[in-house]
Amino acid sequence: MLRRRLFAPAAILLIGAGSLVAQEGPPPFGDHLPPGHSNSCQNLPDSTALKNALVTAIAAEASGLKNQMWGTIVDRDGIVCAVAFSGVNRGAEWPGSRIISAQKANTANDFSLDSSSSSGGFGQANGLALSTANLYSAVQPGGSLYGLQASNPVSTEAAYRGPSANYGTAHDPLVGQKIGGVNVFGGGLGLYTKSQTPGQQAIVGGLGVSGDTSCTDHDIAWRVRSILGLDHLLGVGGVSGDPNRPDNIIYDITPNPNGGTGNSKGGFGHPTCINTGDQTKLPAVQK
Repeated sequence: MLRRRLFAPAAILLIGAGSLVAQEGPPPFGDHLPPGHSNSCQNLPDSTALKNALVTAIAAEASGLKNQMWGTIVDRDGIVCAVAFSGVNRGAEWPGSRIISAQKANTANDFSLDSSSSSGGFGQANGLALSTANLYSAVQPGGSLYGLQASNPVSTEAAYRGPSANYGTAHDPLVGQKIGGVNVFGGGLGLYTKSQTPGQQAIVGGLGVSGDTSCTDHDIAWRVRSILGLDHLLGVGGVSGDPNRPDNIIYDITPNPNGGTGNSKGGFGHPTCINTGDQTKLPAVQK
């Protein structure tokens, strides 16, 4: 009897382990969504569409180091919907950029808003789109959002779960998980689609791209969002000063002769990088 009591839990554990292994296999897209959440991932691009957009965007972008890239899409609840890489395999990109791309997607979604008509009459009248690039100067010591980068830590349990062989595929273990995290340099953008109200736009999630300089990350993310048709921001508020690119990166930092970050004239500036891209060549946003 004692032996049975000792071995019975082991049998249960083996059954449970078998169940977990089965769940590691290829599920339909969106099946990892936690209970109680609507499957809004079904309305967002999957990993194949994201990968194709990354490859196309990299080919069109002349700035930076010409590295391969990671990309992540989250829905409005911060649930990861798709992860992809642009290279021939996951070793062609910086391994650390997988989670950084997810962190950027989460950040852009977390700090961008619908228009008030899209959100039930509350919030900003025209919405507010903030890219992760817009947050750089604001979070520096003395900035208006200092400390924001420490406010929502990445979930390490979500970040490093599951088999590494599935990273960047349709079965990436991040899919269906809330990654969290706040990133404050270029590469993260809110995703906007047309709402049911004519002339209004609704935010549906965030996109994060990582793997090159932060300036190039932003430019490639911008191109990816445009390719995916989730850049309906014309009329949405932003801090860039350009209504055709409201959440674009801003290069207005005056270098500090004593070293350090320097000062952003508008408070939302981002440093330039090696081989910084030409912002006028980025596509304008859609209505």
